[in-house]
Amino acid sequence: MSADVTRPLPSPRWRCLIDGRSGSGKTELGRAMAAAWPEVQLVKLDDLYPGWDGLDATSSIIPCILTQLRWQEWNWATDSAGAWHELDGDRPIVIEGIGSLSRASKPLVDHSIWVDLDDVARKKRALDRDGDTYAPHWERWARHEQSFMAREQPRELAAEIVDGVDISRWFERG
Repeated sequence: MSADVTRPLPSPRWRCLIDGRSGSGKTELGRAMAAAWPEVQLVKLDDLYPGWDGLDATSSIIPCILTQLRWQEWNWATDSAGAWHELDGDRPIVIEGIGSLSRASKPLVDHSIWVDLDDVARKKRALDRDGDTYAPHWERWARHEQSFMAREQPRELAAEIVDGVDISRWFERG
C-alpha cells in the first residue's frame, strides 16, 4: 500500500494498539505505519498466538510486552514456544492483532485503534490471504473473537475507529 503520509511521526516512546476482527485490515494498517515510519517496531499478534485457542492467553500478556519490552513468538509448525524478541523502549511500538486492546492494555498506550469491516468482506480477505490453512478454523477463531469482544469491549475502548475498506485514508486524517 502506498500512502501519502500527512501524519507526523509519533514521539519516540509512542505506543499504539491496533485491534479488530480477523480480516479487517489490522495487519495492513500496522505494516503501513511501519513502512511510513521506519522507526516503528511492529509486533504482530499472529506471531504470538499459541495456536487456534490462544487469543485470550496472548491478550493477557500485552501489558507485559508493553512494560518489559520483549515478547516470545509461537512456532505454529512445531506447536511450541519460539525465539524471544527485544523491543527498544526509545522507539515507537505498534502492536496489532485481535486481543491487543483490553482494559488492562489501554492505560499503557498513547493511542488505540479499532479497525472495522463487515463480516462478509472480512471473511473473504482472511480466506484469500490464508486459504486452506485458515478455512477449517474460521468459526472456531470467530468464537474466541466474540468472547474476547464481549468481555473486553475493545471497539468501545478504542480512541479511534478506522474503516477497513481503505486503510490508506488513516494517514490522510492527521
